[in-house]
Amino acid sequence: MSEKAEVLAVRDLRKFFGHLEVLRGVDLTVKQGEVSFLIGPSGGGKSTVLRCINFLETPTGGEITFGGQRLCYDDVGGFKRLPERIIREARSQMPMVFQHFNLFAHKTVLENVIEGPVIVQRKGKEEAIAGAREVLKRVGLSDKLDSYPGQLSGGQKQRVAIARALAMQPRLILFDEPTSSLDPELVAGVLDTIRALAEEDRTLIVVSHEMSFARKLADRVHFIDEGRIIESGSPARIFDAPESARLKAFISSILR
Repeated sequence: MSEKAEVLAVRDLRKFFGHLEVLRGVDLTVKQGEVSFLIGPSGGGKSTVLRCINFLETPTGGEITFGGQRLCYDDVGGFKRLPERIIREARSQMPMVFQHFNLFAHKTVLENVIEGPVIVQRKGKEEAIAGAREVLKRVGLSDKLDSYPGQLSGGQKQRVAIARALAMQPRLILFDEPTSSLDPELVAGVLDTIRALAEEDRTLIVVSHEMSFARKLADRVHFIDEGRIIESGSPARIFDAPESARLKAFISSILR
């Protein structure tokens, strides 16, 4: 069986907010078709890792390579990043699904989904609409094309956000705690949608507190605490045979 291509490589990723060091040298590799979960306590740096990967936050140091292209790196003269035009193009291929949906309230579901393909990828409107209809069908929202976000449940809004990401035909999708803002009865529909994407052999990085979901869906789980990845491995290794004292304490606390 051939080795899967590397989609993302993060090396020694560091991030300061003022004097606060939030990421302290994160190393992460994600291969084509791999589902990676980032788990750990709140404030440990999980979401900041995602935001740095697609440059919603500019890293303070380290190296990010996406699709074989080095987007930022440490150089003799200091930290360097590629021009914004190239960063924007890369970001369009690794969209993020946010905790709070981030939909345009004044646009319909269809208009929200075609925004990226039309504005960012410069696709024709008819082509974008055809693509949007297809991805909305896949997430079970064909009957909501003309609805506005305010007319949808939280779970439906999140599925629109997932459809918006899919419409970009991305190489990687980033999920930042996609169910944490939802009422418990709405969580299952969103998790089912993410599970379907994983079954399509898509490449996903998911920040989540849904440990049972991570155990079932992940190919690799990365435990982050205090700005570092403490342990990485298969779900069975991470959840059933943790090695570090910190991970053991975390697993113990969530299983109470």
